[in-house]
Amino acid sequence: NRRKKKDDNILEIPSIPNPFPELCCSPFASVLSASLLPKATSRKKQVIKVHSEDDTSRALEVPSDITARDVCQLLILKNHYIDDHSWTLFEQLTHTGLGRAIEDHELVMEIQSNWVMEEENKLYFRKNYAKYEFFKNPLSFFPDHMISFPSETNAAVNHSGILQMFLSSSTYPEIHGYLHAKEQGKKSWKKLYFLLRRSGLYFSTKGTSKEPRHLQFFCEFSNSDMYMSLTGKKISGAPTNYGFCFKPNKSGGTRDLKQLCADDEQSRTCWMTAIRLLKYGMQLYQNYMQPYQGRSGCSPLNITPMRSISENSLVAMDFSGHRSRIIENPTEALSVAVEEGLAWRRRGCLRLNSHGSPIAMSNMGMSIHRSQSWFHHKISREEAQRLILQHGLVDGVFLVRDSQSNPKTFVLSLSHGLKIKHFQIVPLEDDGKLFYTLDDGHTRFTDLIQLVEFYQLNKGVLPCKLKHYCARIAL
Repeated sequence: NRRKKKDDNILEIPSIPNPFPELCCSPFASVLSASLLPKATSRKKQVIKVHSEDDTSRALEVPSDITARDVCQLLILKNHYIDDHSWTLFEQLTHTGLGRAIEDHELVMEIQSNWVMEEENKLYFRKNYAKYEFFKNPLSFFPDHMISFPSETNAAVNHSGILQMFLSSSTYPEIHGYLHAKEQGKKSWKKLYFLLRRSGLYFSTKGTSKEPRHLQFFCEFSNSDMYMSLTGKKISGAPTNYGFCFKPNKSGGTRDLKQLCADDEQSRTCWMTAIRLLKYGMQLYQNYMQPYQGRSGCSPLNITPMRSISENSLVAMDFSGHRSRIIENPTEALSVAVEEGLAWRRRGCLRLNSHGSPIAMSNMGMSIHRSQSWFHHKISREEAQRLILQHGLVDGVFLVRDSQSNPKTFVLSLSHGLKIKHFQIVPLEDDGKLFYTLDDGHTRFTDLIQLVEFYQLNKGVLPCKLKHYCARIAL
């Protein structure tokens, strides 16, 4: 009782507040207050660095579950670009000379987690016009000599039905043809007959035999990514410049790469497109049909991108009379547009001359193109082909550059039929005036801008119209 009474007296003494509670807590307990701790429901954010073609870069703080499409949408909004559904995030492995277009639904942080710390791998933001082109024009991507159908399917399958078979879970077309394969642990390459089936990629050990006892497994795609060779023959010593490979997600280096090489661009495009469809299936079709469907909640879907104007909403107007009218005749609209362009150039030249500029009209025509996005000045033929290849081998992708063989001429580099063709633009002088031509003087233009605008509307001597230009964007 005496001890209990003593304890009661102690409890009656008022407690003094401790000014340093963190010094009295357990060493294993956190000293941070609950308000400073992150909420369990909040998503972690990380910083990624995205590069552009003109060597500029931009750091973005994004959620850990952001997709490649959401990153593109974020950059489109921040830079006020027009979204034509062709913007793409690229992954470039500088050490191995490989690169690939990241699919819209892929998580960017998962891709970066597979990078080795010592390697200076990069993410690039650029356009890729061929990303979903096979949905629009499958004929160019699947040649008849490389594709065969199951025996129960009718032989006469139209090309729109090919894609339905690729996306179907029951049937799958077979892709076959010769490829050069690099032997494991060796520098030599061997030409083998390959077959792509739903279960994976196989090669025949006996000619072109498709019997199961002659087929040997080469690669499956669920735990690996497909890359295109950007350096051609330099690093891997491939027999051609049309190389591609499969890299495991947790790769230890170049020794784990399964490298292949095709004989031409059409063959490589067919193999890589079929493997994309085999690996992702309906997900690719959903990306193509619903380009704005955000998955990480980063994209403000209710906000229309700035300067995103449909070409169908633009009309030609005539304001010359008392009342304005819509020009519905395409020929009249074209002539009005050409007249407006020429009048704008004349006004620009007169302004320069009125301010005392020594630049003559002919010199003005020689230099006016340098401010255009499609002009790339002094780049090599190989660099021009690399730029067009990165933007996608779709008919009409082009750029204009200075000629290296003849300093006074220019070159139009154009993609058509999965090939890159080069056309020389020759300057002509007639009666003291300078003109530019692609067809030995039959069609003449006062400057390169006029030439490009003409061939954007008319095919002329070219195999197709100029549709998409390669531009070095800035971030």
